[in-house]
Amino acid sequence: MGATRQEEAIGERDLVRSPNQQRTGPTVPRMILGARLRRLREERGITGLEAGRRIRASHSKISRLEMGRTGFKPRDVEDLLTLYGVTDEAERATLLALARQSNVPGWWHVYHDVVPSWLNVYLGLEQAAMVIRAYELQFIPGLLQTEGYARAVLRLGPDAEEERTERRLQLRMERRRLLERGRPPHLWVVIDEAALRRPMCGVALMRAQLEHLIESARLPHVTIQVMPFSAGGHPAVGGPVTVLRPPGGELPDVVYLEQLTGGVYPDKPADIELYRHMMNRLVVEAEPPTATEAFLVRVLREL
Repeated sequence: MGATRQEEAIGERDLVRSPNQQRTGPTVPRMILGARLRRLREERGITGLEAGRRIRASHSKISRLEMGRTGFKPRDVEDLLTLYGVTDEAERATLLALARQSNVPGWWHVYHDVVPSWLNVYLGLEQAAMVIRAYELQFIPGLLQTEGYARAVLRLGPDAEEERTERRLQLRMERRRLLERGRPPHLWVVIDEAALRRPMCGVALMRAQLEHLIESARLPHVTIQVMPFSAGGHPAVGGPVTVLRPPGGELPDVVYLEQLTGGVYPDKPADIELYRHMMNRLVVEAEPPTATEAFLVRVLREL
């Protein structure tokens, strides 16, 4: 059953009052406001084309706004709320506050020189997520990488000039701090055995990386599983997948597929459900979490 109008308003007000806006950035406010505006539009039977005309924009812009892919101008939100018949002053004030939050940059804005627009969305979701589930085929997941390992991975990129690599490294190390927060997300990752055995850096650095994984796996909010070679083929052999669960319980999970020069966010409900099902199958087919430390120790000894 969906949330009532009152429950939605309470959730929106809680977000508006949140003191951690810079930490989590504008992504979640954009998604919440976009979803709310979409419901209001659909309840009124107004098309995206009609809504676009009201704010002097195209149907595609309305689509981007409702998906939370871009910031909102307060004037546009006011015009849309009027079009949708929203007259309650408290509700209008809450939604306009969300519009302002949708343009507040996150802490990673200082790395704008090395953060492309498609990654901005992901960083906001990562910092705000309640649960982060991921499968990695070639590399150790970014949130669990040591500095030495991360530097080696970043040097493989198409734009690996030393100064930019170091800037990206600083960003990656800063991202890891979310696991040290008072209320961290639950990070649940499945790592392919190939990633554990691929010598991305020198033996000493690789040993340090495996030791860091062992320590991380002992944290109560981190679950690490290994997909061994002995498992054979499995549903995610095509590449890495991340599924993020936004806070609040009203927004759908977000699927992120990272590619060499960009990131893809499948947004059709059927596609999201497909990836959720795939992740569920992976955790069943992988070694159980209780076997992770012994597996990592064995790989460590074989270096």
